[in-house]
Amino acid sequence: MWKYLFGGGSSSGGDGADGQKPRAPLRPAPLDLSVPDEKFVGGFDPRALERAAKAAKELEGNNFAKDAIELSRQAEKTAQMRSQADVEENKARQATLAVELKRVAEDERRKTIDFEQRAAQQSAQYQDQINRKRYQDELAAHAQMRAQELKRQEESALKLEQLRRETAAYEAQLRKETDAARADAEAKGRTAQERANFDLALERTRVEAKEMRETVLEAVQQSGRIVGDGLRAFTSDWSRMGTTISALSLLALGVYSARTGAGVAGRFVEARLGKPPLVRETSRRSPFAAMLHPVATARRLFAPMGNALEGVVLEPNLASRLSGLATSTLNTRKNNAPFRHVLLHGPPGTGKTLFAKKLARTSGMDYAVLSGGDVAPLGRDAVTEVHRLFDWSATSSRGLLVFVDEADAFLRKRTNASMSEDARNALNAFLYRTGTESRAFMLVLATNVPEQLDFAVLDRADEAVEFTLPGVAERREMLKLYVDKYIANPDQDRSLLQRRMAKITSHLDENKSATIVRKTQGFSGREIAKLVIALQAAALGTADAVLTEEIIDRVLDEHVQQHITKHRWLTAVEAADAGVTTAAATTTATTTKAAA
Repeated sequence: MWKYLFGGGSSSGGDGADGQKPRAPLRPAPLDLSVPDEKFVGGFDPRALERAAKAAKELEGNNFAKDAIELSRQAEKTAQMRSQADVEENKARQATLAVELKRVAEDERRKTIDFEQRAAQQSAQYQDQINRKRYQDELAAHAQMRAQELKRQEESALKLEQLRRETAAYEAQLRKETDAARADAEAKGRTAQERANFDLALERTRVEAKEMRETVLEAVQQSGRIVGDGLRAFTSDWSRMGTTISALSLLALGVYSARTGAGVAGRFVEARLGKPPLVRETSRRSPFAAMLHPVATARRLFAPMGNALEGVVLEPNLASRLSGLATSTLNTRKNNAPFRHVLLHGPPGTGKTLFAKKLARTSGMDYAVLSGGDVAPLGRDAVTEVHRLFDWSATSSRGLLVFVDEADAFLRKRTNASMSEDARNALNAFLYRTGTESRAFMLVLATNVPEQLDFAVLDRADEAVEFTLPGVAERREMLKLYVDKYIANPDQDRSLLQRRMAKITSHLDENKSATIVRKTQGFSGREIAKLVIALQAAALGTADAVLTEEIIDRVLDEHVQQHITKHRWLTAVEAADAGVTTAAATTTATTTKAAA
């Protein structure tokens, strides 16, 4: 641009655009530096003005003067805009700096407030520590003062006690000296009196001794004379002697007969009326109980026998088998044939006890329930109580169904090392009383672990029935049965005067019942009953006795989790028992090998 401004053309030296030769470029005149600046007046250099005037003359004759002036104006305007931009930028920087200063000031103020707060808090804590220390010092001072006061009181009490003891000791010494002086004086007086009356006392003693000797001799002679006369008269009269001997013999025989008869009658009454201690529950009533409750006794005697499986939900094959067993038991009793003993085994809560009671009722027999765990605590009396149980069962006119629950606790294998001698003797007594067929009682054993029973006990069982966990159909039927019993009609077994259960509004539909049946896989009948009872309790816990779906889901999940936890515990126990059994077997094998 400066090339055009000062008339510079092409470097080749050719013609310009108008055919004229280009002018030589304008060049500023060289500065005359020969004259120093100090020689100019006031330090002003006029040569600059001269150069400007000379440049203006040159520009007037140049074709690009107007363009140069316009460019100068644009350059000036650009410079002004840059200056304005710099001014605005400086203003923005000033505003930013002002904001930063305000922020710094606010931070400083906040720090100052925080510092003042911390200082106030530290001051308050220090003041609190001082107050606490002063209070503790006051307490310590009061405690020390109290301790000193108690010490002074104890010292005063000790001094008073010492004075009292010294006074008592002095009084005792005076009393002792006085008593000794009095006793000495009395002894001296008695001695003097005895010495003075010695002759009189000696004469009196001789007279009393002579009279006593004569009296005793006369009494002995008189007694011997009377006894002799009586014996002579008794031995001379043979009829009187025979009567006396017969009377004494009859008296001895009467005393012995009365004792023996009382014992026999007592045992008979006890066997007929008294319930053995081993029996926990029985349907058999004594005559005295029958007189006290005549209505209940009559209802029991004349009640219909019913069905043995009524209210018991079982798998179809098992139900058919048990129904046949109930019919066979009923016909056995009617025909007075020997009863068959039964072993019921399976998981807990599957209906073994319930079926045994219903079997006794439907067959017209009495039942007696006892637990195997009640035998071991009896110790040496266990054998006596086992015999008493079977003697009592033999007196039943209707036949007695003896149900032994948890039989493995009593009838376990005799080879078990942990079995005591008393328990082994009780088991032998049980095997002795059940070794032959009986028309008086029927034995029903129930256990969860039949493999732990003694082999002789297993041999007593004529039939073994396994109770399994209910399937889908059985669980559905049980759920329907228990829902109707505890939720839909909770008062169905009560009289009109006893019906007080609140009416439960239930949202348990078919879909929810299907969900419950599906989630209760592996549940026993007892667990399903407990689940329904829990639903009843949860519904009665609400304000309006409403069994909602949320309550059903919550209670169901809780019981499913409990079932899983119990199963895990059972698995752990079985694993531990298996480990113990394996260890015992290993020890026994090692011992046998070492002995060999």
